[in-house]
Amino acid sequence: MTVSLIISTYNSSATLAVCLDSVLQQTRIPDEIIIGDDGSTDDTAMLIEDFAKRCPVPVVHLWQPDEGFRLAMMRNKCIAHSSCDYIIQIDGDVILSRHFIADHCATALPGHYIKGSRLRLNHTASERIRSRRHYCRWYWPLSTSLLKDREKAIRLPRLLTVGLSHRYRSSGTGLGANMSFWRSDLLAINGYDLHFEGWGCEDTDLELRLQANGVKTFKLFRSGLVRHLWHREKVNPHLPEAYQYMNDKLSRGEIVAVQGIRQCQQK
Repeated sequence: MTVSLIISTYNSSATLAVCLDSVLQQTRIPDEIIIGDDGSTDDTAMLIEDFAKRCPVPVVHLWQPDEGFRLAMMRNKCIAHSSCDYIIQIDGDVILSRHFIADHCATALPGHYIKGSRLRLNHTASERIRSRRHYCRWYWPLSTSLLKDREKAIRLPRLLTVGLSHRYRSSGTGLGANMSFWRSDLLAINGYDLHFEGWGCEDTDLELRLQANGVKTFKLFRSGLVRHLWHREKVNPHLPEAYQYMNDKLSRGEIVAVQGIRQCQQK
């Protein structure tokens, strides 16, 4: 199968530089990389241009004007632009483990999407990494750079992780910073719902509509890890209304987004 890596970013070039560096260290490079930029005005464009010259696969930089937090729209544009069978989705503030792409590919199953997990780095370690635009590849379970869940840093052998992951049915929602899907499954529900602006709910809504359309899920077990750089948590004062909209829509059986990927292709 062919694989698109979709990376979301916004005015965080120092963080994105570290993320892109980890992409180049992968044991399995994706077939294309699409960077969805929600209106950056810093040196992100120059960074991506330089990265594209060093990257062995096509790199696409999609930019849209900064009109608020429009992650759902940006991700839809990336999905629409993708030419591959399978999509791995991350945020630009994570560091990929060396086998990240390979782990997602080895574990992918038809009719399923994958939820990954993350190791959160503390503030001190994150700022040091940003200032250097470089990271240490190894973060051992006892490293003080990790906030919690240090045992997750122990990656298990591939055959073991694939088997355990296929049986790991997590009831929690996935992280938009570490998920993967078959592109055809996303197109079938018209992708992300453009109603969601501001942080929160867009990933949960996408998951629930995928499941309502018969797509099952499991969570990666001790593999496909990302290390998440610390940042202040975003606040969306309209989050209760967003959840109400999502629940009302699902109660009516509305699986396909009225405003989604197809509408983004027209923008």
